[in-house]
Amino acid sequence: MQLRESWLLFALGSALFAALTALFGKLGVVGINSNLATFIRTIVILLVTAGILSLRQEWAKPTGLPLHSWLFLVLSGIATGLSWLCYYRALQLGPVSKVAPIDKLSVALAIVLGLVFLGERPSWPLLIGGVLIVAGAVVIALF
Repeated sequence: MQLRESWLLFALGSALFAALTALFGKLGVVGINSNLATFIRTIVILLVTAGILSLRQEWAKPTGLPLHSWLFLVLSGIATGLSWLCYYRALQLGPVSKVAPIDKLSVALAIVLGLVFLGERPSWPLLIGGVLIVAGAVVIALF
């Protein structure tokens, strides 16, 4: 598989853009309602995603999608929206250097959920890495 099609490249891109999200979000919520900031961010994401779909000619009829895809995408959207609302409020109230690492506890939670609900197999590197993420977030939050 070519690097540009690798999950690792996209995961690293996700990490980079998530870091920029924290920085820009912290600067953006100064002096405005955090829920309004989240709404504006959501509109921008909608427009950017629509633009990418258009440029790549990847639009599809929603009626052709399986029901289970709709269900889980709607649930994912609800979870994302609630996460963003909490994240922007946390950024408004606290330092980005503490909020962002605590937000990344989602990685450890995703590991646990993957093991419990998706039947993913645990490994020592996975478990040790998850524990280190939690330990790092605790150290950053408390000290």
